[in-house]
Amino acid sequence: METEILKNTQIAEAVKFLADGKLVAFPTETVYGLGADATRPDVVKDVYAAKGRPSDNPLIVHVSSPEMVWEYADNSYKPMAEKLMNKFWPGPLTIIMPIQEGSLSKAVTGGLTTAAFRMPKNETTLNLIKTFGKPIVGPSANTSGKPSPTLAKHVYHDLNGKISAILDDGPTKLGVESTVIDLSTDIPAVLRPGMITVEDLLQVLDNVNSDHHKVAAGETPKAPGMKYKHYAPSAQVVIVDNTDDFPAAISQYKNTKLGIMATDDILSTITDEDNFIKFSLGKDIYSASQELFAGLRGLDGQGVEYILAQGFPDVDHGEAYRNRLNKSAGQKHFAK
Repeated sequence: METEILKNTQIAEAVKFLADGKLVAFPTETVYGLGADATRPDVVKDVYAAKGRPSDNPLIVHVSSPEMVWEYADNSYKPMAEKLMNKFWPGPLTIIMPIQEGSLSKAVTGGLTTAAFRMPKNETTLNLIKTFGKPIVGPSANTSGKPSPTLAKHVYHDLNGKISAILDDGPTKLGVESTVIDLSTDIPAVLRPGMITVEDLLQVLDNVNSDHHKVAAGETPKAPGMKYKHYAPSAQVVIVDNTDDFPAAISQYKNTKLGIMATDDILSTITDEDNFIKFSLGKDIYSASQELFAGLRGLDGQGVEYILAQGFPDVDHGEAYRNRLNKSAGQKHFAK
């Protein structure tokens, strides 16, 4: 099977695939997702198989309106959830809540009594879900554990022949996945940082637990990216926290095929060498977040052995970037 690339105007074709129980990758403002009918357990299981994803890793349910959520979520959480929805939806915020018994299959929830919901800020996908008339699951449309896809060609690279179609809407705008907040705990807890920060959430909520939950062995994670290896290219990523350390880091790895991911001001100070392959992260944390996964994929595709990646402070919007980069590097930081 050859995976079909659809234009963003070919909504009807994408809907037909979904209605026939097929898998369709779709765009969001964060990364591309892998879509399937969220109400059909047999189809949802195909998502896990296509990605090679562990079955206890729950999926995010994508909706086209807040009203669609309340067909499945426990309505007693409506007052708190609607404050968040009114402020941040459509947008990069995923909300975890208990669900009505039997409303969604264990294939969607990972066997939990909660589910994660999101309304993406992408007109193509909102139109897709609205036309389909039902929610769709949407984990990142990549091989499980690899960098998330921010272009349709990234999806094609990983999943060609495993899914029916990709709805191409160009590059994603943000480049890192949504913030995940869990409303099922005593204090709402951020389980995955994103471009919506704790400070943003505190504009709406009285209190937020920002200590990201660590998943114990044998425990089912409530959100993607909490338990299993994520965002990792084949090359070993090494984070350079202090930009003044780039010369020393390059010297340490100069006898390898080396990739360097950094902002333009840092790259401009690095002398070109045959075995150095550079990738620009742009000028600041916002462009770096957008380009992070594309850089990891691009350098990996050129066969580098190591990737020296610029770190950013673990504050504000840098937290989401650093969270993904730490996972891709397996927590490996450069040390002199």
